[in-house]
Amino acid sequence: MNSLAKSFSSSLLHYTHHKNLKNGRSLHAQIIKTGLRSNLFLANNLINLYAKCGHIIEAKTQFEEIQEKDVVSWNCIINGYSQQNPYGSSIAIQLFQQMRKENTFPNPFTFAGVFAAASNLFDSSIGKQAHSLTIKTSNCSDVFVGSSLLDMYCKSGLLSDARQVFDKMPQRNSVSWASMISGYASERNAVEALELFKLMRLEEEEGVNEFVCTSVLSALVLPEFVENGKQIHCLGVKNGLLSFVSVWNSLVTMYVKCGNLDDAVRTFELSSDKNSITWSAMITGYAQSGDSHKALKLFSEMQVVGLRPSEFTLVGVLNACSNVIAVGEGKQIHSYLLKLGFESQIFIRTALIDMYAKCGRIDDARKGFDQLQEPDIVLWTSMIGGYVQNGENEEALSLYGRMEMEGILPNELTMASVLKACSTLAALEQGKQIHARTIKYGFGLEVPIGSALSTMYAKCGNLEDCSFVFRRMPGRDVVSWNAMISGLSQNGRGREALELFEEMKLNGTNPDYVTFVNLLSACSHLGLVEKGWVYFKSMVDDFRIEPRLEHYACMVDILSRCGKLQEAKEFIESVPIDHGMCLWRILLSACRNYRNFELGAYAGERLMELGSKESSAYVLLSSIYAASDRKEDVERVRSMMSLRGVNKEPGCSWIEIKSQVHVFVVGDQLHPQIGEISAEVRRLTKQMREEGYKPVSDSNFHDISSSKQKIYT
Repeated sequence: MNSLAKSFSSSLLHYTHHKNLKNGRSLHAQIIKTGLRSNLFLANNLINLYAKCGHIIEAKTQFEEIQEKDVVSWNCIINGYSQQNPYGSSIAIQLFQQMRKENTFPNPFTFAGVFAAASNLFDSSIGKQAHSLTIKTSNCSDVFVGSSLLDMYCKSGLLSDARQVFDKMPQRNSVSWASMISGYASERNAVEALELFKLMRLEEEEGVNEFVCTSVLSALVLPEFVENGKQIHCLGVKNGLLSFVSVWNSLVTMYVKCGNLDDAVRTFELSSDKNSITWSAMITGYAQSGDSHKALKLFSEMQVVGLRPSEFTLVGVLNACSNVIAVGEGKQIHSYLLKLGFESQIFIRTALIDMYAKCGRIDDARKGFDQLQEPDIVLWTSMIGGYVQNGENEEALSLYGRMEMEGILPNELTMASVLKACSTLAALEQGKQIHARTIKYGFGLEVPIGSALSTMYAKCGNLEDCSFVFRRMPGRDVVSWNAMISGLSQNGRGREALELFEEMKLNGTNPDYVTFVNLLSACSHLGLVEKGWVYFKSMVDDFRIEPRLEHYACMVDILSRCGKLQEAKEFIESVPIDHGMCLWRILLSACRNYRNFELGAYAGERLMELGSKESSAYVLLSSIYAASDRKEDVERVRSMMSLRGVNKEPGCSWIEIKSQVHVFVVGDQLHPQIGEISAEVRRLTKQMREEGYKPVSDSNFHDISSSKQKIYT
């Protein structure tokens, strides 16, 4: 090779390293002008230049112009395509097959590109065929080939095959160790990742570098591994690895995922060289830990610093908006990501739909969903879940039906959302059909399917099937136990619910706040005042669960049902949290049942002071005053009801017959069979009267429904 060709080659390598496409093209023109375009060494360098700069089509054109290609020519184009998307990786495999047909003998760099392409395609069969060829061509002992092969098996989820390759490697480098540790991390197997990391420190003299450090840190995603993470943090300080921003990012992410937000914040603040990944990790950490307002504030600080957010940053911010129902901020982020050109990315769309749905803007969520030509299963699931979350369960079931018709296979979260819709509608038959679908699709009774099924059967009153599912679940989480306890409590089997709670504790499952709502509800139905107090105090003293409004409401209900009205009043006035009108409403209803006019009037007046908009409070208070012959107060309550525009909500009920749900609303004449239904009601009413039936009335309390007609006319 003459001096000019050497000079061109040196310049091409420089431009490739710095990805300077403009100067590289100018040099390409000079090569053509000087008649050196047939020089194989320069031609291969040009392929490499265009491939590394992301212009794979120009690289392919240059490759095809070479008359007599050598192994380097093939390696450059195969490796170039293997770094592209899955479509590019499939072309890389085709080029390798063509290379073999043309009898060009592959070398270790060829196999590295093939294994990388197989990894991108998640096609282990192609990788295994190439693996066989490396053995046949005696390339398997090469550390570069071994590391690439190892990475391919790990990314394909074949960890046992990967470990066999790793154990048989005659020589390992840091890439080999990092790849194997990352493989265990991707499968959330922190124990094996840590064991391998310890083995490396014993066997390797070169020590831990930044790649190995980030790999092992990525495996630590549970609170029980935070101490291991701190030890690796110390090792990173000792080995001077904190000069790498990737290590800082991994440390922040590790502390966040292990639930140690304070150390995550300290690590984030100590980092002097933050990039968008560092900010994304901390923003996501705040959002996942329930500090969504801090997440939004941190994003604002990121903007002030002038750092451009990545799509992952924006997903974290949208999740924060979802958590605190900040639809205004969510819309601003939507506009911002449109400006940055991120909206076409599927996970951004998913986060947007989730944000609008959780903020109650289900129509906006549906618009985003309908704009997509081919929504994937994650988007279908997010949209169905959004409908369920907003109480539009019929729409959720309808969308699931459309999904089935389009041949989209659901995942476990899809089925869990659909089952929740059936639970809310008490649609037992549809729930059974969905249960059958879960079996058809091969889903077991693990969480979340098992929990959703037991909840559905419990809420539909089918305790036999609820128990059947519950007892056959391979692993029960607190949601499963809660569903079973709630089902027993709500269906008149409170003592069994309390017994099941004792079994739950013996099983080693810690209760949550929902568990105690169910237990207190069971005590309320059973009239177990003392037992209720025991559970209420145990929740705070034994399980460190702060009482919520639901718990206070259950305690008021327990006391009220047993006639301990004065004690209930004193308890309400001692409640340390803002309870609005909920607790006074429970006491007012109980005062009616026990004919305690004085205390009922007190509770009712408290509700009036708080500006209650519920018609039932006005009706009950008016009835109490009427029973006490306090006509002026009756008129005052009625006038206040009218002045505040309070209307009685019409009653609504539904029944499922032959897989069809029939909905009935008071005064509604829209049902297609309303004539036949009304005739049958009149016939039954006449028959009841003829047989001597008389409606039960309370002479002490006067229903003001007839009086209310005067208000509305």
